[in-house]
Amino acid sequence: MSLRIIQGYITKLNVDAIVNAANSSLLGGGGVDGCIHRTAGKGLLEECSKLGGCPTGEAKTTGAYNLPCKYVIHTVGTVWNGGDWGEQRLLESCYNCSLIEALYHSCKTVAFPLISSGVYGYPKNEALRVAVESITTFQSFDKLQVFIVAYDNETYKLAADMFPQYI
Repeated sequence: MSLRIIQGYITKLNVDAIVNAANSSLLGGGGVDGCIHRTAGKGLLEECSKLGGCPTGEAKTTGAYNLPCKYVIHTVGTVWNGGDWGEQRLLESCYNCSLIEALYHSCKTVAFPLISSGVYGYPKNEALRVAVESITTFQSFDKLQVFIVAYDNETYKLAADMFPQYI
C-alpha cells in the first residue's frame, strides 16, 4: 500500500495526475478548482468546455497543460447536507471514479485534494476518513502511489492526528 498525506500545493506536484475538486460545469470555480484552472491556463478551460460537465460523484480526465503533471482528473464532490442524504456514498464515488481514471490512463502517481471539504462544507475529519478508507480499500490500490494533499496547517495537523501512519 502506498498512501501519503502531505502538505503543499497540489498544482506544484510532479505526479502523473492531480485530482481537481471541480464543480459540475468543469469550467473553473473557487478553491482548488480555480487554482488548477489558473495554473493550467486557457487550454484546460477549452478542453473542459467540450466535456459537457460532470455529475456529482463521477470523474473525467483532461490534459494538464501548464501544470507539471500529465493529467487532471476532474471529480465533482458532494455538498454536505448533514450526512443523511447519501453524501458519504457520493464522496466515496469521487475517489473510486478518480482512481479508475488514473489506472485507465496508466498513471502510477496521483494526488488528491480533500474533496468536498472546502466550500461544499463536508466536515474535514469526515472527509479525511472517507478519503483514506476509499483509497486504501480500492481494489487496484497496490498499483498506485497516492497522495492526499492538505493545503493548510489545520488540515495537515488533523490528518497527522487521525492518520499518523500516512504522514
